Amino acid sequence: MKIKCYVLVTCIFFALAVWEGFAHAENIRKPVAAGKFYPKEKKYLLRAIETYMNSAKPASGECPVAIISPHAGYIYSGQICADAFNQAAGFNYDLVVILGTNHTVGGFSKVSIYSQGGYETPLGIAKIDRQTAGELIAMDEAFIFRELVHQREHSVEVLVPYIQVLFPQAMILPAVVGQKNPDVCRRFGKALASVLSRQKDLNALIVASSDLSHYPSYSDAVRVDHATLKAICGLNPEYVQKTLHKQMNDGIVNLKTCACGEAPILAAMAAAENLGANCARLVSYANSGDIAIGSRDQVVGYGAVSFFKTNTCKKIEITEDPLESKYGKLNSKEQETLLNIARMSIEQLLSCRIIPLVRDVPPALKSHRGAFVTLKKNGHLRGCIGHMVQDRPLGQVVSSMALQAAFNDRRFTPVTYPEVPDIEIEISVLTPFKRVKNPQEIIVGRDGVVLGKDGKKAVFLPQVAVEQGWNREEMLDHLCRKAGLSDGSWRHKSKFYTFQAQVFSESKIRYH
Repeated sequence: MKIKCYVLVTCIFFALAVWEGFAHAENIRKPVAAGKFYPKEKKYLLRAIETYMNSAKPASGECPVAIISPHAGYIYSGQICADAFNQAAGFNYDLVVILGTNHTVGGFSKVSIYSQGGYETPLGIAKIDRQTAGELIAMDEAFIFRELVHQREHSVEVLVPYIQVLFPQAMILPAVVGQKNPDVCRRFGKALASVLSRQKDLNALIVASSDLSHYPSYSDAVRVDHATLKAICGLNPEYVQKTLHKQMNDGIVNLKTCACGEAPILAAMAAAENLGANCARLVSYANSGDIAIGSRDQVVGYGAVSFFKTNTCKKIEITEDPLESKYGKLNSKEQETLLNIARMSIEQLLSCRIIPLVRDVPPALKSHRGAFVTLKKNGHLRGCIGHMVQDRPLGQVVSSMALQAAFNDRRFTPVTYPEVPDIEIEISVLTPFKRVKNPQEIIVGRDGVVLGKDGKKAVFLPQVAVEQGWNREEMLDHLCRKAGLSDGSWRHKSKFYTFQAQVFSESKIRYH
């Protein structure tokens, strides 16, 4: 009888233990954006955040009450996210409140405050501040916990790894702010400030998660986003709403929203004001068209803003980088910068699954120019791809072509990480194309050549004929073969364009 009772009690305790473990597991919000918006593997994720933080805009020195950070895929917005968090990285925070936006549950107009055990990422579990969550939920019928709102929402999740790295001891408080109801946003911001200020020993950071314009052209995005950021830095939520409304009604092609996280921004502004913040500063801006793999036809904007208390608030004007349109030769420092951009682009994609944001470069590297990137291993070609259209800044073109040459040249297998130290990078920066009517005008060694015939096209850089020992006719025959044409067909009804190139490599610098 005693044995039976012991077995029964053991089974009961085992069942309770299993149930408690199951219940605890149910309290943890599992990651859904890992492997999609940011690296799934822990080592790559840590390297990515470390790399972004090492390149982040310097901190201003003021302790932020709140920041605005984008929430797109790291490969697009990770650097701007790091810029935002770097403003707070030098301070200790016990709690980070993440105000996300609702992408997944239609018609949700309240604020869902996650009050369970934690948010899981590849870096572990970030614990929830249940006490603060409970206090907020009790303050207003519009503040609730609805698990469905959080299940597939990425706007909170993608920011959690930054918090885990920078503030490993801090708890988090995720809140998804539903529709952009000004009254709900204001009430929530005020309530949040009230709860945080009551906890005298609590140092809290509020993070509003928002991207900016969605899907206009590059130039339209820059104009729209700068107006939005200027309004935000004015610390007037009503003016922010008016600015966004006006821009949405200005007939801008493909503009679907000026800020997908308008509600989190408004709530954060209200909370920051009630916590004493009297200054807002733009930290950085970029859009998806600034990334090597990004299209400039339809882009998404990203901005980092910091809100803080200060005795002297100095406003920073939002200005665009001037376009350098000169086509002169690059000096040694500019060449070195481009070579570093090319190598860094390949190394970062292989080591941490990200691509560098090309910025803070010399003016000449902002000019719209074409370029080729050539990779050689032990003296043999390992990849070569170029962009000849003069429609992007040179630094970005080099980053993009380095990636293309390393991973998308169909003649070769993709470059692997162990190979990188043995790869030598050569860059050819192009001059504008010039139409020539007579192939006899082409000078071997000086001119690169584009041949077009019967809808087919091929190009050789100026150095190719010299390296192969070809004369003009041999070069043009090989150009025909490259285009899929027969030898000698260049002699009849072909179009020729020439260009020159400044060619330089990591081992030596050559000029043509």
